[in-house]
Amino acid sequence: MNFENSSTLASKFVYLDSTGSTNTDLVRWASGADSGDWPDFTAVVAGEQTEGKGRSGREWVSPAGSSLSVSVLLTPAALPLTAFGWFPLMAGLAMRETVAGLIGASASVKWPNDVLVGELKISGVLSELLPNLRGVVLGSGLNLTQTADELPIEAATSLAIEGATRTNSDEVLSRYLNNLRHWYQSLVEAGGDADAAGLRAAVVAACGSIGRQVRVILPGDRELVGLATNIDSTGRLIVDVNGEVVEVAAGDIVHLRHN
Repeated sequence: MNFENSSTLASKFVYLDSTGSTNTDLVRWASGADSGDWPDFTAVVAGEQTEGKGRSGREWVSPAGSSLSVSVLLTPAALPLTAFGWFPLMAGLAMRETVAGLIGASASVKWPNDVLVGELKISGVLSELLPNLRGVVLGSGLNLTQTADELPIEAATSLAIEGATRTNSDEVLSRYLNNLRHWYQSLVEAGGDADAAGLRAAVVAACGSIGRQVRVILPGDRELVGLATNIDSTGRLIVDVNGEVVEVAAGDIVHLRHN
């Protein structure tokens, strides 16, 4: 598969015809004895992913040629670990911008990083911290050409279903990498300050969870229900639960209804 444009946007670009998981591959390579061979903003792309991982251990399988599976390594030497929490939100924002530009319609981010068209999921992001803590791998999956019958769940969609006329993997990926690099460079130049980088404002504006009643599924299968009101300076979702302000750093959310 030809990735002529995308390959110029990564510091190192690897294409695999088929693999279990691009995230698993890149985490292993970037934290192994030869980690120096894997520079900041390395991208690994797979034509087919057979053991992909979604949030909370869910499976993310990408059939050959029908979706985009890419993992990007971020190893910023000058950023504090606290800034790493913005990386998955940054990836979700970059993918939302990519999708909106291709379908000519609005798309939104469901906190922290799923991308929705209406209420249908078109993309998801899974971030994994390297064991040596020197960086993060951002794995993104985007549905390209699947029909409704080919999608794994009813509440999903694809670029083709949404009327995109450009679903070429190289064009889609190059748009995503351009958007991701823009926000990454902005955050690095701002020393990890998401407000100074304009990142927080952009994520808040793109986040369809804000202003919605949500059910938050927390680690340990605990749940809470409330109104999502904002995203704070560390990337946490602020939820008003019967007048009590709760800051959610990690968890899955379900949109319940519009107010």
